[in-house]
Amino acid sequence: MEKTENKTDVIVSEKRVKLHLFEPSQRQIWTVVGMGKEHWISPEFDFCSCEGYYFGKLKGKKHCYHLDSAKLAQDENNIEIVTFSDDEYSDFLSGLISEL
Repeated sequence: MEKTENKTDVIVSEKRVKLHLFEPSQRQIWTVVGMGKEHWISPEFDFCSCEGYYFGKLKGKKHCYHLDSAKLAQDENNIEIVTFSDDEYSDFLSGLISEL
């Protein structure tokens, strides 16, 4: 019997955990493409912009599946790295925030 992949496995296998790297400053913005929407995450602060993270925190949960996916992707070195110029940082951040 085949094991059914969970959401975290699917996100990692499809390289939907993304590190947006800005050069030459080396600033980083992490995102995870979830179910129909891209979420801004901060693995070092255990934060995700998704509603599940917010409502989960109210119920005492530590994190959402987007953060679990990011940890797994980092552990497996299966991250999509997208490189940008520092000149693009402001526009990228504005676009990301406007989708929240």
